[in-house]
Amino acid sequence: MATNFYDRLSNDLTQLFESGVNYDVSIEVGEASFTNIYKVHSIILQSRSQYFNKKFNKTSNDDHVKVLKFPNISVKVFDVIIKYIYGGKFSLEKLENSVIFDLLIASDELELDELVEHLQTFLIKNNASWLRLNFAQIYPKSYQVKNFKFIHEFYNDIIAKYPNTIFESENFHSLPENVLINILKKDDLQLEEVKIWDYLIQWGKAKNSTLPTNLKDWTSDNFLTLKKSLKQCLPHVRYFSISGENVVEKIFPYQQILEPNLFLDINSRIMAPDRPISSIVLPPRRILNATLPNRNEPLEINKESTLITAIRIIKNLHNKY
Repeated sequence: MATNFYDRLSNDLTQLFESGVNYDVSIEVGEASFTNIYKVHSIILQSRSQYFNKKFNKTSNDDHVKVLKFPNISVKVFDVIIKYIYGGKFSLEKLENSVIFDLLIASDELELDELVEHLQTFLIKNNASWLRLNFAQIYPKSYQVKNFKFIHEFYNDIIAKYPNTIFESENFHSLPENVLINILKKDDLQLEEVKIWDYLIQWGKAKNSTLPTNLKDWTSDNFLTLKKSLKQCLPHVRYFSISGENVVEKIFPYQQILEPNLFLDINSRIMAPDRPISSIVLPPRRILNATLPNRNEPLEINKESTLITAIRIIKNLHNKY
């Protein structure tokens, strides 16, 4: 049976960092008036991080101290990273959620995969409500970064099951177009198609604040402006899943933003359902609940379900990866 002395090893390496003895790397982090310089050891950094391993392999091995600068990483964030690299110990208890997310981004940049996974799990288990409330800022990042698979899957689950929490959030209008398109493509989005249309129109209007408030005052140029803003999104609406009554009430007023042939096919499907049409007919979304939550329910639903959702996702992802 092997004997482990990990605590002693951790303490010894931490003391090595704190003493700065025989350091050969100087790392400056932060910017403006809040910066700090860390005197560290390349051999430790290389053994713990692929980023530093590749960085120092490109640098000639001489007697000079190597100097690195990370103005995009705060001192508060790097304090945690360096404690992890040397001692494998750190505390997140006193850190704000936004700082923990910055720590996650920095950990990914420095290719600290173990830390990236731990921070995602920590945020999902302990701060799921914060993740939900900051969807517009965080989801796009999780969508772009391959290593953020836990958070990305967490958001995908929330989007599909409780889309109102996203579409009704105050940050919905700030969603990037590519993120919105990704949401619109989901076959399991638990939201009536006519509501998706309404939200899409809201998003497009928010991108063009000069559009008249009253639709009766709109000109052809106004409709053209909205059409341009929604050009990439409109093809992902399941128009033929919208009832005739809702088409008349919701689609007709904005018919100018649709391609003429599509609008004719929508009308044709209502008046002569069996008549062939040329437009692409996307399959209806897989709605699981007979009665979907209304706009006043999402926060209550997520209070009860977010933790369960988080735990399930974490277990599934650990099994998968």
